[in-house]
Amino acid sequence: MLEQYGYVLVFLFVGVFFILMAFLTGWAFSPNGLLGLKYKYKKEIFVDTYECGVETYGTSWVRFNVSFYLYALLFVIFDIETVFLYPWAVSFKRLGMFGFLEMIVFILILLVGLAYAWKKEVLKWE
Repeated sequence: MLEQYGYVLVFLFVGVFFILMAFLTGWAFSPNGLLGLKYKYKKEIFVDTYECGVETYGTSWVRFNVSFYLYALLFVIFDIETVFLYPWAVSFKRLGMFGFLEMIVFILILLVGLAYAWKKEVLKWE
């Protein structure tokens, strides 16, 4: 059983390696980094927002309504529910009654979250 943790550690080290390499590459090619590449363009070009070739006007910092974030969080929650429901449905016969009751509890917890969101009127689009 401990040999399975070896695979997890290998994946962990590979993931950390790729993340560190991305950070080190970005730092090395930055103007203050190891290679110290200097750009021949004006700095304003790099900090300007680019929107499909159209010149930007005004500020790019726009406030979004918080309901967009709440909808996104609810989508993620119920999307994860479907991710867990599919493998459960595939192995339903093998899990037996315990698996069925466990999934009922899982769905009830999600329904409590949905009822709470509905009560707080998060799902009301204005």
